[in-house]
Amino acid sequence: MASRPPDGEVAPTDGALPPSSYDEIGEHPFGIYVHVPFCRTRCGYCDFNTYTASELGSGASAVGPASFARLAVAELRLARRILGSRELPVQTVFFGGGTPTLLAPADLELILAAVRDEFGLAPGAEVTAEANPDSVDLESLGDLRAAGFTRISVGMQSAVPHVLATLERTHDPDRVAAAVGWAREAGFGGVSLDLIYGTPGESLTDWEHSLREAIALQPDHVSAYALVVEEGTRLAVAVRRGDLPAPDDDDLADKYLIADELLTTAGYGWYEVSNWARTPAQRCRHNVGYWRGDDWWGAGPGAHSHVGGTRWWNVRHPAAYASRLADGSSPAQAREVLTDEDRRIERLLLGIRLRDGHPLADVRPAGLRAAERAVADGLLDRGAHGDGRAALTLRGRLLADAVVRDLVD
Repeated sequence: MASRPPDGEVAPTDGALPPSSYDEIGEHPFGIYVHVPFCRTRCGYCDFNTYTASELGSGASAVGPASFARLAVAELRLARRILGSRELPVQTVFFGGGTPTLLAPADLELILAAVRDEFGLAPGAEVTAEANPDSVDLESLGDLRAAGFTRISVGMQSAVPHVLATLERTHDPDRVAAAVGWAREAGFGGVSLDLIYGTPGESLTDWEHSLREAIALQPDHVSAYALVVEEGTRLAVAVRRGDLPAPDDDDLADKYLIADELLTTAGYGWYEVSNWARTPAQRCRHNVGYWRGDDWWGAGPGAHSHVGGTRWWNVRHPAAYASRLADGSSPAQAREVLTDEDRRIERLLLGIRLRDGHPLADVRPAGLRAAERAVADGLLDRGAHGDGRAALTLRGRLLADAVVRDLVD
């Protein structure tokens, strides 16, 4: 969860949604996101809403990993009351962070059990936990698999020690292979690796080595994200001082092309600009739900939610989050009630990033003219699906943000 939500309007203390949002409940696939905001150390590039033990303190009001599960369960029970009694089976559950696997497997199981008890899990539901390589072992992964988790997303980031050091990642690169092996032995059929490219000092050879090491582990899914220097991070300070160079756009483009070539050759198909999977069944269904504008409830400090055109976000600090729940109040800090135009633009902004593209019926006349120019420039393909949709070409993926900006005019 990024650290700078919009201002929004004050959310009601009881968490009630507008009538228009209640009217849509059950019309869209529904997921649960659980934000576990704890890390052993803070990586220098990260601006997510996370806390280390030293930042949380040790006083009576401190909220840490040991007490988090009961708070998340309390919010899930509140979510059920707010959303009413309409049947709403959960299609996907995603535990992100932070480092969810800093929690004991029994605590993660307790939270998942609350999802199951309050809403029910749809048959074949996808249940994902993010994990750092040094936060899991065979026993803990076996416990998670037995609890009903179906998918593990391992934060590999790089296989090159000096790149990991610049990112302030503390795991041993060899630990990634061990984590993947343990996940397989525990019975996980869905194993994903997360990579970052464009770290200052990372050469093309470094990046290719990381990709080849990741592919050699035969994961089911790979995410590869360009490094973004976020304001307020230690990395941003180092770049501003000139201690480290800022990521270079041409270098990022070259590395993206290398990623797509190597992953495609190895049998992975792209389905979103930064994501590749061996088969359509191994795509991250939870994230696809975000890109398609589905509904989800985000539990945890700073977590974001969206139901029926209303988007809201929780208070950020764990102590404030715990205080709200103790009072019986919603932890929501603020919200936005999206207009039809807001929702159209968001569908376009996110949907065009998918391999299947986006219907041009959602595009206004000025955007249609921009789409024609993008087709002529080789950035969009209008005939890829034969149903009035436009999809990004490989070159278009390199310029996705610019293409989308033109389409929303």
